[in-house]
Amino acid sequence: MYRIQANATGTKHICVTDGHLQTIRDYALFQFLASSNGIVDEGVLDKLRLTIRSLIVADNVNGKPLLDLCIDVIYNKEMKAYGLRNLLSLYDEWVKTHPAGQKDGE
Repeated sequence: MYRIQANATGTKHICVTDGHLQTIRDYALFQFLASSNGIVDEGVLDKLRLTIRSLIVADNVNGKPLLDLCIDVIYNKEMKAYGLRNLLSLYDEWVKTHPAGQKDGE
């Protein structure tokens, strides 16, 4: 379990699990998310939310991991652009320590 800081003052945090990060990887949610300038703002967060919403609607297999990610992290009442930047940083670090072929618990 990881905790990301959701605001600049450090008073709000969001808990993120390996399962959440694996779901982000499985659905390539961060691929092409930020614009070429790399700025992460509320518009980028809205784009992510809309992308996930459309995946849930279109997902014919098992939408539970996406729903869990939404409820726990992406649609968390504390999630703002600042938190998304920290989630992107956490994901980048997590990818380095969890090779693509490796699943949780291996």
